[in-house]
Amino acid sequence: MLDRLLGPRRVRQLRRVVRNCKLTFFSLFLTLLMFHLEDIRQTFSYIRRRTESRQMFKAALVGVQEAGGNNYAEFDASKFFVDEDDEDLKRNESGAQEHATVGPQISNWDEQRSEWLKKDLNFQNYIAPDKPRVLVVTASSPKRCENPVGDHYLLKSIKNKIDYCRLHGFNIFYNMALLEVEMSGFWDKLPLIRKLLLLHPEVEYLWWMDSDAMLTDMAFEVPWERYKNHNLVMHGWMRCFLLRNCQWSLDILDALAPMGPKGKIREEAGKLLTRELKDRPVFEADDQSALLYILATQREKWGDKGILVDRYEEMMEKFHPGLGDHRWPLVTHFVGCMPCGRLGDYPVERCLKQMDSAFNFGDNQILQMYGYTHKTLSSRRVMRTQNEMSDPLTIKL
Repeated sequence: MLDRLLGPRRVRQLRRVVRNCKLTFFSLFLTLLMFHLEDIRQTFSYIRRRTESRQMFKAALVGVQEAGGNNYAEFDASKFFVDEDDEDLKRNESGAQEHATVGPQISNWDEQRSEWLKKDLNFQNYIAPDKPRVLVVTASSPKRCENPVGDHYLLKSIKNKIDYCRLHGFNIFYNMALLEVEMSGFWDKLPLIRKLLLLHPEVEYLWWMDSDAMLTDMAFEVPWERYKNHNLVMHGWMRCFLLRNCQWSLDILDALAPMGPKGKIREEAGKLLTRELKDRPVFEADDQSALLYILATQREKWGDKGILVDRYEEMMEKFHPGLGDHRWPLVTHFVGCMPCGRLGDYPVERCLKQMDSAFNFGDNQILQMYGYTHKTLSSRRVMRTQNEMSDPLTIKL
């Protein structure tokens, strides 16, 4: 039909054009497919993940419903908080007695750190003249507390430290991991502190605080000029201290480490410390007694690079924040209360009341900046101390 209308020659040309167009469109299709192949793959991958997530959610929902529904009061938490590694921990502890170090020996840390600070100008150890970069470090057990209220007071404690750090421009590191199994208990801070010193060369001072210590003078500025010749500043010994990032600090951590491994080594070290330190009771070696022993018996090595430096309503009436001493204490440490443990050294009610008072005492200094305060130091409720204004920027915080 086409041959009659167009002629054989014109038909052959038309067929050739159609064939070329098909090849062109096919080539274009392949090109576009290659360009968008990764997008197509990601789309299918996303769809597959969404499908898997829905299936997992449905399975989990069925499991929750079978386990007792969505009522936390009816949920048996003991089934969820099972530490499957207890046996592994025991095996590791029994085989770790010879590892009496917290890391490889380093003898030129001051030089290494100095070179690093010269190269990286964005992270300097002083953020302003006489204002060192500080990292506040605290920690708690990876397990839940052994009593119902312990975790709540840990939360209050970390909130208290975060508030102080925010006011003074400090960074904070909260640890819940046992880095070295053999250095458990009192000694778990040693490998953590050493690791942080080495991985944060920009930090001039590391400020360790126990989890059961609370800051009660939120306005206190650390007198850095007074401490410029010291590498270790202790406020209540090893429960709250400043440690300079330097070779001296690494050396003293290395000197403490041999007494730390859990088991026979720590028990024998405890006997030595009880024999050498006056009025120390008989128990396994602890970091505080070990530090005291080392500083006292090796004075020529460590020199003078280390120094040692319940009436809240009365303090509020007579004094003001910023003193940082007995008039308005910087830190209140609840030694022996053990809020996360099963049994403390003091009556539970007395400990919890004093911890609430200490927390509210510090928290008032934060809330007052925003026009509020706790009704009493034993109350979680707050009240307004100033009226709202249409020009709030005129109020001095």
